[in-house]
This record gives sequence, C-alpha cells and structure tokens, in this order.
Amino acid sequence: MEDRQIVDLYWARSESAITETDKKYGRYCHYIAYQILSDDLDAEEIVNDTYLKTWNTVPPNYPDPLKTYVGMISNQLALNRYDEKTAAKRGGGKMPLIFHELDECLADDEESIDIAEAIVLRDLLNRFIWSLPKKTRNIFVRRYWYASSLAEIAEEYGMKESAVAMLMFRTRQKLREFLQKEGF
Repeated sequence: MEDRQIVDLYWARSESAITETDKKYGRYCHYIAYQILSDDLDAEEIVNDTYLKTWNTVPPNYPDPLKTYVGMISNQLALNRYDEKTAAKRGGGKMPLIFHELDECLADDEESIDIAEAIVLRDLLNRFIWSLPKKTRNIFVRRYWYASSLAEIAEEYGMKESAVAMLMFRTRQKLREFLQKEGF
C-alpha cells in the first residue's frame, strides 16, 4: 500500500492504518529503536508507542513521506527511553560514545540553545549533510541518526572499521568548521 493511502486511513480513523504501517515500516521502526536501546522488548514497545503517537498526530498532520515521519517518532521515543533508563546510571551503552563524538562540533551543555537557535542549527545541519558526497552522507546518517556501529557500517559499505572511523573524524571536523564559519 502506498504512503498516501495509509495516511488517508489515519485521516479516516481506520484502525487498518496501524496494520498497514506495521506491514510497511514495522521492521524499520524496530531497527531504529533497537540501535539506540539494544533491547528487543524495549524496541517493540517503542514501535507500538510509535503507532500510538502516529495515530494521535495524524490528523492534523499529513506526513509525506510517512517513512520519515514514523522513523523520526521512533527515534525520538527511543532516545527518550534511553534517557530514562540511563538517568540514574550514566555511562554504559553506545549512545554516550556517539554523543561524545559530536561534542566537538556542537556547543557545550552549559550554553543554552533557545528554539530559534535550535531551528537555525537544524537548518545548518541539513545544509551540511546535503553538501556531503552521497556515500559520506549515508554513512554519517547511519552513524549519527541510526546509531549504527562502526563495524556494521564497515560491513555494509565494504570498508575497514578504521576507514569508517577516519571518514567520520574528517566529516566531524568539516562539520565543526562549517558551524564555526556560519557563526554557530
């Protein structure tokens, strides 16, 4: 079923919208949640929560494309769950490592970012990501959006882990220079 038809089902308040979303994007949402949480049960809960949030936000929203919309919801819910689970015991897991890698590019925690600055940062990040060569862009997104490990990325792209690590290091340097040049 096409995304537009699935979204129309949401607008018609048909429960089959959730079934169709699950058929088409269930594995995708699970992958996103699992990459962040490393727990199948938590990932399943996030997928179900994704469907509930999609149900509650469509309408009034008319997501196009639906894949990006449910992926964004899964990602945000998984990050929220990750924060809840690690609030008392900061440290373990791969998310702190991924956030640490990006620390050198972004403002430190003590600097507050208001909504206007967050929007500017989002737009700058989008511009930067779309300026990258396709392969670099895809690897960057796999690492920092999907939280894929260097080993997973290396295997998928037929590269050595060290080459992926170096590519990400150089890309983060470019991002830092880009953000500084833009005054952020």
